[in-house]
Amino acid sequence: MDSSGISILTDLKKGKYSPVYFLQGEETFYIDLISNYLENNVLSESEKSFNLTVVYGKDVQVHSILTHAKRFPMMAEKQVVIVREAQDISDLQKDSGAKILLDYLSKPVPSTILVFCHKHKTLDKRKEVGKKIEQLTVSVTFKKPYENQLSDFVNQYAIEKKLKIEEGGIRVLCEYVGNDLNRLANEIDKLTINASDNKPISVEQIMSTVGISREYNVFELQKALINKDVLLASKITDYFESNTKKNPMMPMVSFLFSFFSKLLVAATSADKSERGLVASLKISPYATKDYIKALQNYPVSKICQIVTLIKEADLKLKGVNLGSESEGQLFKELVFRMIL
Repeated sequence: MDSSGISILTDLKKGKYSPVYFLQGEETFYIDLISNYLENNVLSESEKSFNLTVVYGKDVQVHSILTHAKRFPMMAEKQVVIVREAQDISDLQKDSGAKILLDYLSKPVPSTILVFCHKHKTLDKRKEVGKKIEQLTVSVTFKKPYENQLSDFVNQYAIEKKLKIEEGGIRVLCEYVGNDLNRLANEIDKLTINASDNKPISVEQIMSTVGISREYNVFELQKALINKDVLLASKITDYFESNTKKNPMMPMVSFLFSFFSKLLVAATSADKSERGLVASLKISPYATKDYIKALQNYPVSKICQIVTLIKEADLKLKGVNLGSESEGQLFKELVFRMIL
């Protein structure tokens, strides 16, 4: 889990508060985690009525936010002002708004905890407010995690929820959900409903809960391709072709491109050990066995051909040079040209 986010939460749980927090970046999980903690834990229920203010960026400008922030708490030691969707504040990066915000930040009201939740993007550091915000506030930029960091997140989040998950289950969660930490956390939360105190959660339980078909899904197809299992690949593509609405081809083509483009990097890497692949591909250690197996079955020339085939299929699915083939037929042809 993100060390900066955990450090802030650790301080908050100790009652160590700062006057201003500026939480920004693509990854929104920690922004929500920190702001929700401040909303729910700084004030008692009776204190919240007069001392908790939550506003949204599209509805306010900087001066109105600071009007709230400059108030003194009523019958409480602190007041909390949370600005959600702060990226939508119209004058935040304009000279008028930036100036009065920087004036406030240079001498914030000590009894106010002001929290900006600036999601999906970061301030422009070419501008003064973007440069100084890090100096004058507790400011953290949360980036989307690399693939090889996801298993650690799943492990730690599961431990917090007092869950045990099989190694294969962790891998399935990471591969299916990807690096959206909010979605990963939500899927793990679902698993708590039917979890047993003694038994680790199995791959089958995860696939059922998350909604992945155990027999016919893109993970099974990838496994069939890795092992060059023509029969299994045929069964899976037949199933996909019979129900393209439930199994749209575009996401599957993207999934396969991600794997085989990384496989091409692995094939040309000097260090093909598990540790070397984790470093060069930025993948989870759980995924290295698949890449090592695929390297045994596919020479570099074939991998290059496969990447080209996937790109051509992607263009056809987008309507470029698409003939009379259906999506299902196109995908089926792609898989067999990849595996044979």
